[in-house]
This record gives sequence, C-alpha cells and structure tokens, in this order.
Amino acid sequence: MYVSCLLINVGDNPDREDWRNRKWLRNLYHVHQRLCMAFPSATRRSDDPHFLRPFAPEDFGLPHVHVPRGADAGFLFRIDPLPGGRVVIRMQSAAKPDWNYAFCNAGYLLAAPPEVKPFDPCFREGQRLRFRLAANPTRKIDTKSGPDGCRRNGRRLPVSNDQFGGWLVRRAEGAGFQVDEGSTTIQPGYVYVNKCREGKGQRLRSARYDGLLQVTDPDLFVSTIAKGIGSAKAFGFGLLSVARA
Repeated sequence: MYVSCLLINVGDNPDREDWRNRKWLRNLYHVHQRLCMAFPSATRRSDDPHFLRPFAPEDFGLPHVHVPRGADAGFLFRIDPLPGGRVVIRMQSAAKPDWNYAFCNAGYLLAAPPEVKPFDPCFREGQRLRFRLAANPTRKIDTKSGPDGCRRNGRRLPVSNDQFGGWLVRRAEGAGFQVDEGSTTIQPGYVYVNKCREGKGQRLRSARYDGLLQVTDPDLFVSTIAKGIGSAKAFGFGLLSVARA
C-alpha cells in the first residue's frame, strides 16, 4: 500500500481568493472526486496527458475506486486540521497515486508538493499504539429476512453522541485491537456532501477519535487498517492511522 500527505492551500485571509479552496474542502463529494483523479486509466493518461478534457468517471479509478477497500484495491482518506489553521489530506491507497495528473488542472489547491511513501504495516500482539480515526458511527435496522427468506440490507441510522465510545469498542472486538477508553477523546461533528450544484446536499454524522489502543490480533489488525472502519468511506471516514505510543 501507499500513504500520501496533501497539504492544502487554505490561505490566511478569508477575503482572498483562497475561499474556493476552503469551499472545496467543505464538500466531501468534491474532495473524493479529485482524489479519484489520481488513478487515471492508461487510455485517459495517453489521450489527455495535460488533463484538458472534463472529468469522466469511467476514465478514472477502476479497479481502485468504488470497490471494497483492502490491501489490493481502493483508497481511504481523512482531512486533518493542523496548527496555524492549515489543513492536510491523508490518504492510504492500494495503488500508487499520480498526484501530478490529479492536480494538473488544479494546482492552486496545493500548498506544497504531495508526499507519497510505501506502507507495509507490521504489528505484534500486545503492542500499544496512538491512533486517530474519523468515523461515521451508525447502526443498521430492518435487516431481518423477508418472506422470501433473503436477508434485507436494512437502513443505516446514526448513533447518538453518548454511544460513540461504545460503538468503537464494539468495532474493535472483531478488528484485532482493544481501545483504551480512558485515554481516548471523541470530537463529534458533521461533514457535508452534495453531488449536485443545486440543492442542500446531505450532512453526515462524524466522530473523531484520538487515543491509545492495544493490538490483540496482528494479522486481523493489518486487515482492519487496509479495509477501514465503519461506513461512508468515500466521504473521508474509516482511515485508522497509528503511531508509536
């Protein structure tokens, strides 16, 4: 896998033209769309090397976008605030992204050249790590089998703020790690998604977790990092970042 770090140019004066960059960051649909552009098909790259044609979804992504995430396909990302009002997008992908192509026609969004490095995580049982996770805590309802015996997919509902901690603890049980609840902070919030230029779009519930965890099953934990945690992964949720405690 690969991890990328994109420092976004948000400027330091809200009255300057950098407002368009901040507006872009606020709509997670547009952010995801731009990140998809880092995976052009061979045909698109050869036919349009300077990215002059309009974006066409069929020219980008496959087999790395709109597929189940894992070590062999897909990507996860998260928008992180930095000191001084700066913003960074962190991305983990199965394939090496081509950021030169993705931002060929939108270089104004970047405050520095993107950083990319290989990522091959390895852990040991009992290892303690610092972690950060932006998640969309939800629960499914209406999943019982119908009259035909087929199990219904159900509907997702957001969990309440006071259940955010328990939601992650339950997720961790089958994901190869254990959360240190006493050292974990949770910041609730919302993100905005709008696929159309018109209309109000949609708000998704979010929770940012920062704390300590302990690895209980190293192989399962590596799989969890590759696949991500929770729903709405296309909108900046699910990326579990870890570092030495």
